[in-house]
Amino acid sequence: MRHSEYAGGCAGICVDLTLFPLDTIKTRLQSQEGFYRAGGFRGIYAGVPSAALGSFPSAAAFFVTYDCAKSLLGSGGVLKEPSVAPVSHMLAASLGEMVACLIRVPTEVVKQRTQTSPSSSTYHMLKVALRQEGVRGLYRGFGSTVLREIPFSLVQFPLWECLKTQWSQRRGHTLHSWQAAVCGAFAGAVAALVTTPLDVAKTRIMLAKAGSSTASGNIPLVLCDVWKSRGLTGLFAGSIPRMTFISMGGFIFLGAYEKARRTLLS
Repeated sequence: MRHSEYAGGCAGICVDLTLFPLDTIKTRLQSQEGFYRAGGFRGIYAGVPSAALGSFPSAAAFFVTYDCAKSLLGSGGVLKEPSVAPVSHMLAASLGEMVACLIRVPTEVVKQRTQTSPSSSTYHMLKVALRQEGVRGLYRGFGSTVLREIPFSLVQFPLWECLKTQWSQRRGHTLHSWQAAVCGAFAGAVAALVTTPLDVAKTRIMLAKAGSSTASGNIPLVLCDVWKSRGLTGLFAGSIPRMTFISMGGFIFLGAYEKARRTLLS
C-alpha cells in the first residue's frame, strides 16, 4: 500500500499549502471574536508551518487506512456485492479519518490558534498550549474533529466513488485523472456545506480558553450558544470559503491522488 501513502501524502501537501489563505479566512470567520478582531486579512499565512508539518503524514495515514479497509471489506462477505459498495466506502473512509485525526488534531490546534493570533509564531503557540494544558491540550477538539470528519467522509467518498462509476460507465473507459478530480470537487463541495456547523463547533472548541465551558468539548452546547448569539448565519459561518477550499481541494487532492497512484502502480 505504499502507493497510497505517497499519493495521499503528496496530494495533502498540494491542497493545504496552495489553499491555506482560504483556510485562514474560514477560521477567523468562525472564531468567537469575529473576523476582523481575529486578524482580518493580516498574516494570512499565519500557522502555515503547523499545516505543512502535519499535512503529509495525516493524508498518507488516511489513504493507507482507506485503501486497506476498502480492500478488506470488499474482499468477502456481504460487502463485496456492488450494490452495497457505498457502505464499504463509508466505513473505510470513517476509519481512515479516525486514524488521520491522531496526527491532524495537534497540528490543527496549533494552526488555528496561530491563525487567530497572527502576531504570534507557530512555535510560540505550541509552547503556550503545552505549558497550559500539556500534551492533552493538543488533542482538545479530537472528538469534535472526528465527529466532523466522519459525516463529511460519509457524504464525500461514496458520492465521489458513485460519480466516478457513473461517468466511467457513460464514457465507456476508465476516467482520466482530471475527470476524477472534477468528481472530487463536486463531492467535496456538497460534503463541506452539510458539515459546516460541525466545523464551527470544532473551531470554537479548539480556540476556547482553557477551563471554559466551550473548551470542555460539548458539541450540542457549543452549537446552541452559536445559535443563540448569531443564529443560522453563525452556524454556517465560513461556509463559502470552506466550500471553496474543499471543492478546489477535492479537485487537487483526489485528482493528484489518482494521478500519483496510477503513476506509482504503472
